[in-house]
Amino acid sequence: MQESGELRPRNATTISSIRRFIKNAKKNWFVAFLFDFVIIVGTALVLSVAIKAFLIRSFYIPSGSMMDTLQINDRIIVNVMAPELMPLEHGDVVVFRDPGGWLGAVPTEDKTSWQEFSDFVLGTFGITAPDSAEHLVKRVIGLPGDTIECCDAEGRLLVNGVPIDEVYVRPGSIPSEIEFKVTVPEGSYWVMGDNRQNSTDSRYHLDLPSGGFVNQEFVVGRAILVSWPVENWIFLENFSEVFNDVPKP
Repeated sequence: MQESGELRPRNATTISSIRRFIKNAKKNWFVAFLFDFVIIVGTALVLSVAIKAFLIRSFYIPSGSMMDTLQINDRIIVNVMAPELMPLEHGDVVVFRDPGGWLGAVPTEDKTSWQEFSDFVLGTFGITAPDSAEHLVKRVIGLPGDTIECCDAEGRLLVNGVPIDEVYVRPGSIPSEIEFKVTVPEGSYWVMGDNRQNSTDSRYHLDLPSGGFVNQEFVVGRAILVSWPVENWIFLENFSEVFNDVPKP
């Protein structure tokens, strides 16, 4: 009790006690090291979660539909700010959730409680991507309003009436063995794999309610680079020169 007769605020006393405890504890070099280590690791984990939530995510490639650009089991880094904050462009490689009926029944495997916990923790911090098999990776060929058609006399796709030479298509593949002509609705995209004869992309889902288009709400983000394995490391281009002569719809 003070001379004025007022009580010292309990919370102020508690905070002062905590500060004294930390100050005294840090006089021990081991405790000081441990304290700093916990702060550094904790900060790194918080930043990791924030980065995954608002900036980037990691996925692995489960199939060969994007060969030779992406190989099976490649790990890619995805910018999740696209398309909300960074609009998609022709040629961008995108990751998206199944718009409905593209993947069919995703096979499941029994996991132990430890495996489920491990997937949750590592997935939360972006170290692994346990839900990669529930997503698809393709290249954007048609933007909202575009008309995509297969094919001209030379077997090339036409975008808004202009043929394009798709340098990213896997050698030995043709642009499309399926004839089609579609106009991309507002807020959606027409996507195709680089390994055209081994890619069940927009062409194969014309009879679904989505019409083969991927609505923006299903897009997770734009793939920007291959991060693993090291020998496959590369920035993922959108080959903007392929679409240079394509007029706006």
